[in-house]
Amino acid sequence: MFTPRKLIGLSLLFLIIAIVVGFLNKSEVNGLRIASVNAASSLEIARRLQATSEQKLKARAKELSSLTGKVANAEARAGSAEAELRKSQSEKAALESKLQSTETQVVDLQKQVAAATVTGGSDSKEKISDGKLKSQLLDTRRRMEAVEQEKATLVEKLKAVQDRVTAMEEEKGRRGLRTSVAGIHGTVLAVNQAYNFVVLSLGERQGVVPNSEMLVLRGGALIGKIRISSVEPTTSIGDIITNSLARGVQVQPGDTVIYGGNASS
Repeated sequence: MFTPRKLIGLSLLFLIIAIVVGFLNKSEVNGLRIASVNAASSLEIARRLQATSEQKLKARAKELSSLTGKVANAEARAGSAEAELRKSQSEKAALESKLQSTETQVVDLQKQVAAATVTGGSDSKEKISDGKLKSQLLDTRRRMEAVEQEKATLVEKLKAVQDRVTAMEEEKGRRGLRTSVAGIHGTVLAVNQAYNFVVLSLGERQGVVPNSEMLVLRGGALIGKIRISSVEPTTSIGDIITNSLARGVQVQPGDTVIYGGNASS
């Protein structure tokens, strides 16, 4: 039989149990709340990192597109210059042919003048009258002067065309060098993560020069940049530009590299 004292003891016991259970529940709720806040914070950080990576990839894709456009424009200008060069070379050949013909004409006229002079001084019965001989000489000399003048004009035109052809051929040579450099591409042969450098399958023979930059692509997407530090005949070493890589991305063997221009520094 329960006495008042026992009832009071049981009540106190149940009260203590309820307090302990309540405390444990509160701690568990607080723990769940903290875990929920941490999860939400991690998710937000992940979203921000993803947005930043996407922005960087878009910027690099835009940079690559711009570079491709510049190469296309350069090729178009090169094609136009090549056509102009061929036109100038044809003009030069035509002028040279015409000049040669004019020089032949001059020689023929000089022979005619000499022959007329000899005939005029001859005692032959078929000697031409003085008036007719003088007229022939005068006409021949006039023609010769006109031809000489045409020859001088042709020489000036030929010199101008020759200078233009020479200038265009020199520019073609320089443009050919730039095009070969701008078009080079290769692969990453090895990566040293400890010292942050790579070995490339391109070298001096392909036009690689120290301090130039190479764009690194993977699956057609730009992932970073490399600055060339030393060049061998068929290989080169470059430093990875770490701030050009997206978070968590690393250059790997097999990645594609293409020429990206000369570094400003």
